[in-house]
Amino acid sequence: MKNICLLLFGLMITFTSFSQTIKNSIENYHSEIASGYTDSIIKNLDFVEDGINFCVIGDWGRHGQFYQKKVAQQLGAAALGIDADFIVSTGDNFYPSGVKSVQDPSWKSSFEDVYTQHASYIDWYVVLGNHDYRTNPQAEIDYSGISARWKMPSKYYSLHKSINNESPQTVGFYFIDSSPFIKQYYSKEDALMRQNVIESDTVEQLKWLRSELEKSKDTWKVVVAHHPIYTAGKRYGQINEMSGSIRRLLNEFKVDLLLAGHEHQLEFDNPKEKDTFYQIISGAGSEVRKINSKAKTEFAKSEFGFATIGMSAQQLLIQFVDWQGNIIFKKIIDKN
Repeated sequence: MKNICLLLFGLMITFTSFSQTIKNSIENYHSEIASGYTDSIIKNLDFVEDGINFCVIGDWGRHGQFYQKKVAQQLGAAALGIDADFIVSTGDNFYPSGVKSVQDPSWKSSFEDVYTQHASYIDWYVVLGNHDYRTNPQAEIDYSGISARWKMPSKYYSLHKSINNESPQTVGFYFIDSSPFIKQYYSKEDALMRQNVIESDTVEQLKWLRSELEKSKDTWKVVVAHHPIYTAGKRYGQINEMSGSIRRLLNEFKVDLLLAGHEHQLEFDNPKEKDTFYQIISGAGSEVRKINSKAKTEFAKSEFGFATIGMSAQQLLIQFVDWQGNIIFKKIIDKN
């Protein structure tokens, strides 16, 4: 027990040191850019000065392969460039079958040894994907007690972030566990995955989500899930269970934004004629798949990368960054 306490204390000191390094690096970074510095930066990357800035990445854990390390390098550069407050993971954190325990070697080969840039040492708020359900999803929750940056207190949870220090306005983030809502996982030949989803209480989760949204007084409401409602990718035209009870709750309580993964692409959807929310798919942290040519969406691209998001009291800034540091999509949305 004494050794564990010393280890955790050491990790916290290390994380605090990294946080100060990040702060100093950001200050130096922007002053160097102003004086003409051009190496290892993402050109024309915008951020919200008076608000929250964060990165969103999903479907990434492939032991550094399938461009994962290249995307990770740009993620670190973007996190530094926007002075990111945190990183959101939309699930499928470890391929092919999640992790067995907090000692699983995949923690090093797919996470700790890949996301090594200083600016990546900030809070990671994580949800589970279907691949994470194939072995021991509880291990990803338990790792929150070991890692200074991995944050998954339970299978679903919420948090509220102040938009800035001078305003009482907040952004509410509601992280949900979407895999147990997908019926096909209950008939999978994978007995362990089937058992894991059976043990999850979707009725209780829906009650929780309704209660959280009902009492929300946030300026922006953001739901994070692994599974999207709309897609221009591999599963285009398929209707999944996310379009039922989850979608109805999002509309009933006027959620502003759904962040998802699962489909291996970068996509922005604006279904405002029928929904209250915008949808972002950031599922291109490693392997990517083709976009369906029949799909009608504002933007969808089969490209390795991630999203950055900035939120002020009045505006939402969305950018997609590819593995080479190119900004391939940018959109500003007014709150009203």
